[in-house]
Amino acid sequence: MAKIFCIANQKGGVGKTTTTVNLAAGLAQIGQRTLVVDLDPQGNATMGSGIDKRTLELSIYDVLLESASVAEARRRSEKGGYDVLGSNRELAGAEVELVALERRDQRLKTALAGIDGEYDFVLIDCPPSLSLLTLNGLCSAHGVVVPMQCEYFALEGLSDLVNTIKQVHANLNPELQIIGLLRVMFDPRITLQQQVSEQLKAHFGNKVFDTVIPRNVRLAEAPSYGLPGVVFDPQSKGAQAFVQFAGEMVARIATLR
Repeated sequence: MAKIFCIANQKGGVGKTTTTVNLAAGLAQIGQRTLVVDLDPQGNATMGSGIDKRTLELSIYDVLLESASVAEARRRSEKGGYDVLGSNRELAGAEVELVALERRDQRLKTALAGIDGEYDFVLIDCPPSLSLLTLNGLCSAHGVVVPMQCEYFALEGLSDLVNTIKQVHANLNPELQIIGLLRVMFDPRITLQQQVSEQLKAHFGNKVFDTVIPRNVRLAEAPSYGLPGVVFDPQSKGAQAFVQFAGEMVARIATLR
């Protein structure tokens, strides 16, 4: 049975897509069958996996409107070693179209049920807002991984996200829980980042992943080549941190069962 996780944070620019594609590539490297679901109309996870969003015949848009199945719409990221349910600008229109439909917040959950036995992990890259798309992700997921920078405003946004997850857990998806907080773009030379990191550990305890993703230029360069950083430069500190994180993720999931 696939474990489904949202990579979510209502704050933009915190590395959700970078986390999604590199965790997927890291999981693939350690033998986990993985599917990335790109729920962001910008399609960055699709492009970052080496798939041209402009040439997609079928996308997550078609899946949400039930005109295609996941099996029909998914594409293979050959270099990354995982499958991708891609997105493009059409997805922005799905927001409006979904409002009038029945089960509008359960569409993704229903679609993913059709491929349940085919993957070990399904990673959902959520847009940076609490939209109907994000709600579809949260309603279909077993848990949420929250990538965050160790900055003051990140703490502010985190409390909003935790409240949202509690509401979805209470009203729509009783399985939903926070799997863990991942510290990303971390620079140990900055005192404030160290202080915020300590605050996170004091407040959230073992919900904070041990792995820390350093600020790393090779991770930032990789999407322009259509590759996850883990594949683009396996020796870089960022890539090695994501492979380590993939291992920690597998170990953490084993304890949840």
